[in-house]
Amino acid sequence: MTAVVPRRSTDRRVLAWAAWDWGSAAFNAVITTFVFTVYLTSGYFVDPALQEGSAAYVRAQAGLTSGLSLGIAIAGIAVALLAPALGGLADAAGARRRWLAGTTLVVVLAMAAMSLVVGAPEYFVLGVVLVSVGTLVFEIASVNYNAMLPRVAPPAARGRVSALGWAAGYFGGIVLLVLVYTTLIAGGTHLFGVTEEGGLNIRVVALVCAVWMAVFSVPVLLAVPEIPAVAERRPAVLDAYRAVFRLIGALWRDRRTVLGFLVASAVFRDGLTGVFTFGGIVAAQVFGFTSGEVIVFAIAANVVAGVSTLLSGRLDDAWGPKRVIVVALIGLVVAGLAVFLLRDGGPTVFWIAGLALTAFVGPAQSASRSLLSRWTTPETEGELFGLYQTTGRAASFLAPAMFGLFAAVFGATAFGMLGIVVVLLVGLLLLLPLRVGRPA
Repeated sequence: MTAVVPRRSTDRRVLAWAAWDWGSAAFNAVITTFVFTVYLTSGYFVDPALQEGSAAYVRAQAGLTSGLSLGIAIAGIAVALLAPALGGLADAAGARRRWLAGTTLVVVLAMAAMSLVVGAPEYFVLGVVLVSVGTLVFEIASVNYNAMLPRVAPPAARGRVSALGWAAGYFGGIVLLVLVYTTLIAGGTHLFGVTEEGGLNIRVVALVCAVWMAVFSVPVLLAVPEIPAVAERRPAVLDAYRAVFRLIGALWRDRRTVLGFLVASAVFRDGLTGVFTFGGIVAAQVFGFTSGEVIVFAIAANVVAGVSTLLSGRLDDAWGPKRVIVVALIGLVVAGLAVFLLRDGGPTVFWIAGLALTAFVGPAQSASRSLLSRWTTPETEGELFGLYQTTGRAASFLAPAMFGLFAAVFGATAFGMLGIVVVLLVGLLLLLPLRVGRPA
């Protein structure tokens, strides 16, 4: 690639590609992790007749968490059914960039619609539906975005470029969280006189997120060229599914390590998603963080995650991505257990153990994407990344279901963290036996 594309042009493509990760922080960091999902599971949506702090109130909040988990799990099942076929269709038609544009637009519209979710129990279902739809379409968008990695980075630099993208997401989250915290969350008076009645300030945050993602999604659509079509005619949807099964069969026959990685990563990546999806909820409900304190923690968490991910990119290229993933998963299991076992230690425990969790999430995510990109070919990038997304979403019910199940069975949100630790540990055990060579 670098032999035929000028270095400056390549650098522009890398930065434009990473800008989508920067913009996607609006959905990942603000909507699904630290602001909107925390809002959805807050007292706004609990029956006003229940006394705050009572056993019934606590059970009601746990029920909100379980309901949100169910919605996200259903979205994951839908991704599992759709992602590989849609990735294959994009490959065949030479329409990867168009698919990325369309799905990004739907995510933006879903976030804008979240401004209609008034802080009252009767709006809870609408909020869950919008988060779930956004999650579904965001994952489909990620198939085409991730499949662009081999188009913008040569094999020897994919670890660093993948890490740059993930780090851009974290640092974009920092900037956006600081922006919304200082203007719409902290203090009693907000920008333009926005109040907190009915959660209006959080609903305005959702609008800001929609604009943010829309703006920063434009560069990749302009700078990264469309892929050539690999089929003479547009394949039918059934043809796309047949191609997926052929690919799975070929992997089973000839590349079982790749198939084994897809299964292992399906489990541990869902655990990684669970850490960020439910991190804000744990901070608020278990450790007593206020909404403002959750945002402050989120900013610190994104700084730690961004720096650790950038550093991990060089380790990825030098040592190989599997080693990076294994070390990160071990760190996550230890830190997750600390959050659960030391939960009576107050906010200080979550500051220490929670930041440790975030330090390991980014490296595991980045190295996973980098490892898969080393196994793709130009004809199967979208298809294989679609399968990557699908296997991940085939197991995507695990973290939400385990979190919700543990919280419901034990009647306390704190036990949900233990459920996520179990998912991470299973993913680690599935990954360890795989024999993955050193990077080329």
